[in-house]
Amino acid sequence: MKTRKAIEAIPLYFFLFLLALVVIFPIFYVVISSLKNTASILTSSSFFPETITFKNYVKAWNLSNFKVYIWNSIYMCTFIVIGTIITSISAGYVFSRGHFMGKRLLLALITFSMFISAGSLYLYPQLNIAKMLHLNNSLWGVIIIYIFGINVTNLYLAKGFIDGIPKEIDEAAKVDGCSFFRIFYNIIFPLTKPLIATVGLLAFMNSWNDYLLPMVFTLGNPEKQPLVVGIVSMKTSGESVTSWDLMMAGTVMSVLPMLVVFIALNKYFVAGLTSGAIKG
Repeated sequence: MKTRKAIEAIPLYFFLFLLALVVIFPIFYVVISSLKNTASILTSSSFFPETITFKNYVKAWNLSNFKVYIWNSIYMCTFIVIGTIITSISAGYVFSRGHFMGKRLLLALITFSMFISAGSLYLYPQLNIAKMLHLNNSLWGVIIIYIFGINVTNLYLAKGFIDGIPKEIDEAAKVDGCSFFRIFYNIIFPLTKPLIATVGLLAFMNSWNDYLLPMVFTLGNPEKQPLVVGIVSMKTSGESVTSWDLMMAGTVMSVLPMLVVFIALNKYFVAGLTSGAIKG
């Protein structure tokens, strides 16, 4: 039986192997290309570099304002992650435990927004609101939009997770005199550690990789550009024009922090996803 199951699983493993190649190859190509010069990237018939050198990383770091870019990204992502965790889990708790008029209608309207993809059309009203608040030339405009914009995925993850927490805990807390918000702060929120890691990691990945929104909000203030925007700007800045080797090196450096965070939180990330899915 074991041999038969192993033979039947061969097509599945083969498909997964091909899928892994499709996902990993672009990353591998970028890493390999970051060790070549521009001429080798564009004209060489060899996939691997003739000589391995890390000069591109040093040159990219010195040529661009990488220290400022990295600090801006960390600054922006830190506030976005903390704010998103608070707003998403609070919203999930309200929709899971709260009782108010129009709850189902409001949840349905938020759900319908998942099927509306306006893309860049959102930028104009968002920029107008930021101008009213005098945040159109600052990363704080991006931070506020991320924090108070409703992320339906995070909302449903939070709601599904909290739905799985026994309501008897709430009832016991009410007997002891806890209010609705005190129950959340003292009891529910500390029980959502896997969910916190999941929502935090999703928020970090989205904000760290975002290009369009931070680019629009920092057009008039290059010193506030985050890392991804700064790397793309290398393509049209001085010495690095058409320097794909520097672009590749900068891309690798921008991916590394996200990879480290994902590896560190992977266990909690998977636990939060599965808990939300099963309990919801």
